[in-house]
Amino acid sequence: MTDHRGKALSWHQKDGVLELALHYAPRNEIGTEVLDELEGFAAAITAAERTASAVIVYSQQPAGFSAGAHLRELYASALPLTAEERVSGVRRFLERIHRVLNILDASPLTTIAAVHGVTFGGGFELALACDLIIADKMTRFCFPELRLGLIPGFGGIPRMKRDLGNGIVRDLLLTGRSIGAAKALAAGLVSQVAAEGQSLRVARATAAQAAKFDATASAAVKRFAKPIPREELRREIDLFCELFARPAVMEGLRRFVESTDVHPYLP
Repeated sequence: MTDHRGKALSWHQKDGVLELALHYAPRNEIGTEVLDELEGFAAAITAAERTASAVIVYSQQPAGFSAGAHLRELYASALPLTAEERVSGVRRFLERIHRVLNILDASPLTTIAAVHGVTFGGGFELALACDLIIADKMTRFCFPELRLGLIPGFGGIPRMKRDLGNGIVRDLLLTGRSIGAAKALAAGLVSQVAAEGQSLRVARATAAQAAKFDATASAAVKRFAKPIPREELRREIDLFCELFARPAVMEGLRRFVESTDVHPYLP
């Protein structure tokens, strides 16, 4: 399998583990550049199915795992377009990111997100596509999309509904509050909490443990325990596009882009 070193992402396979490092400054915002490389990584996952047992996704950015969608790019690209053109463009983007995350979600390999710091919006959704989330104790999870008049669009709602109880799902969506690693562990969102700066080390140990088991059995139990909610994922794209067509969304994006707040990603 060919290793990759790009502007936004890097990956390599060693000892049966395919590792993806996010390093798109400043906070791994997911826009077209990141998506282009994520599509290459999705192909690498498929190619590694016979030679690897696990996948680890982590960030090399000090600020955290990912701040989510590249909202400044989204606003700048949508501004000169008609409402119809905006919706068409965002639908194409969402369909592409859904294809990537569905490959990660459905892979027969054991997939692990090693997260720290800011794990917001689309970055949170990337982690949710993995089988296991290992968070260092300083991680914060948040879905701030409703303040923009939107919903999570990378598959977050169906995956949260699949994996978590209604109380935490609705709280995250309707309040936009962030939660820490301890609360995420109690809610069943994360499988382990690591010391600060140690989530990747723990993820590697977990991948080594997973590799001890029969690959066919692991893939079978994953299909049984983690069905892909494909119909709900398609409905999420439709709802996102319906909301995105409203002028209120462009106004919300404008306020975000023009914000001088030190933490513009927080509600």
